[in-house]
Amino acid sequence: QVQLVESGGGLVQAGGSLRLSCAASGNIFRFNTMGWYRQAPGKQREWVATVFTVGGHTNYADSVKGRFTISKDFAKNTVYLQMNNLKPEDTAVYYCKLTSDVDYWGQGTQVTVSS
Repeated sequence: QVQLVESGGGLVQAGGSLRLSCAASGNIFRFNTMGWYRQAPGKQREWVATVFTVGGHTNYADSVKGRFTISKDFAKNTVYLQMNNLKPEDTAVYYCKLTSDVDYWGQGTQVTVSS
C-alpha cells in the first residue's frame, strides 16, 4: 500500500507563490503518471497538471499553464507543484495522484489565495 503525504499549502496573497510537495512512501518510478488535482468549495475536483514518469512529459490545464510547474524527484520519491502568480480562483484543496494499475491519492493540502 502506497501512502502519499502532501504539504506546502497555506495562505498567500494574489501574485504570490507556493510550492506543494507530495511525498510517497515507496519508489515513485513504478508509477506511470503523477498528477495534481484541486477541488474548490462547491465544485467538482478538477485536473491541474500531470507528469509522465518515463520521459518527463508534462501537461497542464489551461487555467494554470504558464504559472504552475509540475516536477518530480526520484531520489526523494516526491512530486512537486510550483505555483507562481497565484490568483484567488486558485483557492482550493490540492491533491496529488499517482497512477500505476490503480490510483493513489493524497489527503490534500489547502491553498488559499487572498485578493
